[in-house]
Amino acid sequence: MKITEYYNALSEFIKQIEALDKKGARLDFSFAVDKAIELIVKQGEKGKKVIFIGNGGSAAIASHMAVDYWKNGKIKATAFNESSLLTCISNDYGYKHVFEKPIEMFGEQGDVLIAISSSGNSENILNGVAAARAKGLTVITLSGFAPENHLRKTGDLNFYVPANAYSHVEIIHETICHYMLDMIIHQKQEEKV
Repeated sequence: MKITEYYNALSEFIKQIEALDKKGARLDFSFAVDKAIELIVKQGEKGKKVIFIGNGGSAAIASHMAVDYWKNGKIKATAFNESSLLTCISNDYGYKHVFEKPIEMFGEQGDVLIAISSSGNSENILNGVAAARAKGLTVITLSGFAPENHLRKTGDLNFYVPANAYSHVEIIHETICHYMLDMIIHQKQEEKV
């Protein structure tokens, strides 16, 4: 495969992204992204934070986005990916609780959880979402692979990438997060004018 073919495949997957609301109703992708941006900005203005969670490559996206959202977007943001936290929770409670426990401790009503999972079936991500729901957080999910994955049914806004390769799913998840942040920054710049 040539690189141009790779980019063409990415472009096709982007055109096929599915967005669902919390009731499972399909939403126009652009509309759903705009709603996510609106939600993050609104909650950020109230002093609420964005919490990113993910495993492996999705954890790297979570860490990257948490830094960019607070540094560039001026919105409180964090990711629970610090190694001593991960190993402590995994050792004491089990890896399936690695996001659930910090969300129970640090999540506050009105915060926004962005849960990222290529498969949409990672038990620790699903437990993190359940903890967020119990604490009154709004949930945005990013998933891929199988359309019947569990994560895409758990959020207030759910974005599903219909690709089976980690590379395609992860690149598109990161692109969605970057786009939302770029639009948040743009809105803030427009407000200053």
